[in-house]
Amino acid sequence: MNIVLINPEIPFNTGNIGRTCVATNTHLHLVGKLGFKIEDKEIKRSGLDYWPKLKYTVHKTFDDFLLSIEQNSRLFFFSTKGDKTLWDIEFKKGDYLLFGSESCGLPKELYTKYKKALYRIPMADGIRSLNLSTSAAVCLYEALRQTR
Repeated sequence: MNIVLINPEIPFNTGNIGRTCVATNTHLHLVGKLGFKIEDKEIKRSGLDYWPKLKYTVHKTFDDFLLSIEQNSRLFFFSTKGDKTLWDIEFKKGDYLLFGSESCGLPKELYTKYKKALYRIPMADGIRSLNLSTSAAVCLYEALRQTR
């Protein structure tokens, strides 16, 4: 599996997601403007001593990311704006799970361009959203459960 973070802002979230990726043998893709430096102590503190074991790639732009993956790769975008839920997806090995930044979500143009690939995590009414690292873990483990 692949986790893709677009414009992540909070180093602790990215560090936690990185640790989850190491634990699950998942590739992490960091796309666009990062709200931290990879060398920052906060990202390494939340990733603990697992960070050196992380398979990750930094892509300057979303277009650069798209150029780096196979043409028929399956992309699933997660947002509170999705009409379909995580439970509607039939995952396959090698899928890409994409998440936007903590404060802004996905870039606006992606909501339109990838509307058919936009999903949300089911939540009780009145809950705006989950933390980014929690969201990534929930989606990743469901994908792994299905493809085990």
